[in-house]
Amino acid sequence: MLGIERRREIMKLLNQHQKVYVQDLSKLFDVTDETIRRDLEKLEQQNLVKRCYGGAVINDHTSQDISFLKRIDINNSNKVYIAKKAEHLINDGDTLMVDASTTCLALLRYLKDKKDLTIITNSIRLINEFVNSDFKIISTGGELRAHSYALVGPIACETIKKYYVDTVLISCKALDIKKGLMESNEPESIIKRQMIEQAQKSILLADSTKFDKTAFIKTCDLAEIDTIVTDKEPNIEWFDYIKENDIKLIY
Repeated sequence: MLGIERRREIMKLLNQHQKVYVQDLSKLFDVTDETIRRDLEKLEQQNLVKRCYGGAVINDHTSQDISFLKRIDINNSNKVYIAKKAEHLINDGDTLMVDASTTCLALLRYLKDKKDLTIITNSIRLINEFVNSDFKIISTGGELRAHSYALVGPIACETIKKYYVDTVLISCKALDIKKGLMESNEPESIIKRQMIEQAQKSILLADSTKFDKTAFIKTCDLAEIDTIVTDKEPNIEWFDYIKENDIKLIY
């Protein structure tokens, strides 16, 4: 296994368990303790982990803003699972607003056979990937956040306000029953909030590692979401809240 592949697997374990140990990882990947320490050092240099005695913990500051290129490799199997679960929620002829998240991008890859889809997005990665698809794509325009391949700012918001769509597809940095949906940065949070306002129906795609977490800025109340698609069954508190607020849960 290449070093970069091993570090991706380490990040998957960290997202699942929040902490990893050098000795456990060296046995799992059949490498020396020193090799694992170098892996953790490189991940720490990328602000993805914080090394501690005997191992490392995930670097989970509320304002941590991981780049698109790093996020696309985190929890990839969970994103594919969520995408397959959400595919049937989109119908031929739908109009969609789609954010710049890697999870929404994963879902769009499963919608290529849908007919007459119109997609309004602030994601330049999505636009580039589906340039030769049958999708009708409308770009929001706006200021580029190169870090996340997202278009933001007043121009993007004004474009979004011009359209009313069937469904918005979004993800988030964190979600909590009381605190709602949260993001690590304000510009993208504003865009997502505006997208939700323009849609008849809102679908949240969020893997289980984001539940019961806190991020920097609130996007909206959880009750504003119609459907949540995730990869694992949440705890009982979530079921009670979801039932009370008539939210559909798919996992």
